[in-house]
Amino acid sequence: MKSRHMLRKVFAILLIALLLVGSLTPPAYACTGIRLKAEDGSVVHARTMEFAIDIHSDVIVVPRGYQRTGTTPDGKAGLKWGAKYASVGANGLGLPLIVDGLNERGLAVGLFYFPTTAGYMSYSASDAGKTLAPWEMGSWILDNFATVEEVKANVSKVVVPDVVFEGWGFSPPVHYVVHDAAGNSIVIEYVGGNLNVHDNPLGVMSNSPTFDWHMTNLRNYVNFSLTNVPPVQLGTVKLLPFGQGSGMLGLPGDFTPPSRFVRAVAFSQSVLPSNTGNDAVLQAFHILNNFDIPKGAAREAEKDEHGNILADYTIWTSANDLKAKRFYFRTYENSQIRMVDLTSMNLNARDIKTISMKGNEVIQPLS
Repeated sequence: MKSRHMLRKVFAILLIALLLVGSLTPPAYACTGIRLKAEDGSVVHARTMEFAIDIHSDVIVVPRGYQRTGTTPDGKAGLKWGAKYASVGANGLGLPLIVDGLNERGLAVGLFYFPTTAGYMSYSASDAGKTLAPWEMGSWILDNFATVEEVKANVSKVVVPDVVFEGWGFSPPVHYVVHDAAGNSIVIEYVGGNLNVHDNPLGVMSNSPTFDWHMTNLRNYVNFSLTNVPPVQLGTVKLLPFGQGSGMLGLPGDFTPPSRFVRAVAFSQSVLPSNTGNDAVLQAFHILNNFDIPKGAAREAEKDEHGNILADYTIWTSANDLKAKRFYFRTYENSQIRMVDLTSMNLNARDIKTISMKGNEVIQPLS
């Protein structure tokens, strides 16, 4: 980080905010990610971001050469690096770190919550110079690499241990999805102290349990069909489907990670091909409409000490066009899709540029 003083102020503000809502461990279990490929060669990575409180995200543009220092469990200076590539995406809590976004070479990264499953690497003081905190991993990838293959070749060179996030009082459990402009995709997970890198041929991402478990779980839905099923003849009785969508009859509809993973595969694989990247971006937002969580639909059983209901909701939804180098987003308060074009920014600026994601819905009267 450029300034540990700045981070301490951010953490202090966050701590106060979390105390006000009565929880130091806000759940964020419901994020869903997909990948679409357009016929013009465009690749789009899109996802939802769910949390129980507003994490105050902005869009940030990180310039080339931006200097960073990783965070370690014992407070020593971690891995130091300067950004080889500029990047754009959404941050959280005012930090100079991207939780979802892409770089100028068309590499995209998304951080997803990984509760009850994440198990980071062991750490010793001698590892400090190659250590990152879990929440810094996404920006390290975007700052340094252009392709999924480069990430694969280098991810084992860093140490990612348990590092307590000061504002929350615990180490956030996360895992990562990485896509490149050629359409390649991987999932990076730390489980039982080990690094696991999984090829992600369908480009879909969810939360716990592990990615390979989700892929195995797809075998429970081998009767899934892109088309409506034919009638079934039982003796003299013909059973006809009630209507459209019978090929997807039985898909799970709840908000749990396994169910969302299955639906994300079904919808992202069944949509008609998009002609262009713009078409794919809009298609991605339509798909992710199916994963949008209104406030209160996914809640904890108990209220906090102030009487607040703790409930995950879709804070924002984003889409990354890896060919055009554009970051699109909409928020819970404003469903208008907005866009930041990385190629139109000063990629050699002296510092990070911040663009607010705030704004209320504008309803256009037609009468």
